[in-house]
Amino acid sequence: MKKLRLTLIAFAALTLQAQTPDLTGTWQGTLTLPNGKGLRTVIVIAKDDSLYKSTFYNIDQGGSLKATSTKLNGGTVTIDLSSAGIAYEGKLSADNNSIAGTFSQGGGNLPLLLVRSTPATAWEIPAPAPPRKKMAADADPSFEVATIKPNNSGANMMQGLTVDGRNFATRASSLEDLIAFAFNVNKKQIVGAPDWVDNDRFDLAAVPDIEGDPSVDQLRTMVRKLVVERFKLTFHYEKRDLAAFVLTVGKNGEKLTPAQNNLPLPNIGFGGGKTGMSMNAMSASLADFTSVLQMLVFDRPVVDQTGITGRYDIHFFFTPDESLFNGHPPKMPALGEGVEPAPSFFDSLQQTLGLKLEAKKTPVDVLVIDHVEKPSSN
Repeated sequence: MKKLRLTLIAFAALTLQAQTPDLTGTWQGTLTLPNGKGLRTVIVIAKDDSLYKSTFYNIDQGGSLKATSTKLNGGTVTIDLSSAGIAYEGKLSADNNSIAGTFSQGGGNLPLLLVRSTPATAWEIPAPAPPRKKMAADADPSFEVATIKPNNSGANMMQGLTVDGRNFATRASSLEDLIAFAFNVNKKQIVGAPDWVDNDRFDLAAVPDIEGDPSVDQLRTMVRKLVVERFKLTFHYEKRDLAAFVLTVGKNGEKLTPAQNNLPLPNIGFGGGKTGMSMNAMSASLADFTSVLQMLVFDRPVVDQTGITGRYDIHFFFTPDESLFNGHPPKMPALGEGVEPAPSFFDSLQQTLGLKLEAKKTPVDVLVIDHVEKPSSN
């Protein structure tokens, strides 16, 4: 009788173990975009001790991203790529071989059914591209080719600043935007400029004259040379006391997440979400972070006094107001019933990242424009 009882206990344990869901393996599915185009997506999930680790692969466009977190709770699967503003949530099937869920990015939601692949059904994951060659650290690059065209879209703020390989581009940027990026200053630090410097909008496309991917500082160098040459800019510096925001570590310490993906340049942008607007940064230093804040978000300089080095993935939701984005915050869709709005930018920054922005008057360099001209047509 004792032997039979032990056998039954062992059988029950094996049955329980067999019924315990396990996400490890390779999952794949096709994400159908609004334009009807399908993007094959593969997610490889492994386990490190008791924690799941996921990597997303875009089969049709190339590239991969490591997830910030992967969780299984009561049959609900959540995979978070917060630094890219991406999330996936779905229900695991009873046989543990499919996940019916939703892929979310930038406030948009698309259905995505993932199926556990087998050796016979698995899509081939493209080999990772070889590391891109970086521009020599001591290089002093210029733009070999640069076109500047008027943008008459009616945009009231810059719509994009991107680097794709060696191709640098901005859309609907003012000369003030270009100066702010090139000299890493806030617009309040640019004085003596005629009105058109802020009001006229341009699309810029340029290619460096030196091989390799430039660093952020090298990009700034090239744009500095461009605005001096093409806009005939001359200026001098002065030191003035200005209202600014100072970034420090909150009293409970920072809550930063080290970068999961080693990108050659930081990737920083804004998107939408269920509770408000999101700020997303991948492989960004706090200097990169504050540079974007003072260029796009705030009407005053942002000074980093955290003393924190390294590169991080940053993601948080906030409710925009008229004090942000030069008084033109993006219009957000109405929140769902029962959904609480995200905190303000300042509160969310402190709650999520443990960082504090405080208004202070502090001495900063001011760029005083002596002469500037509209660019000649290309």
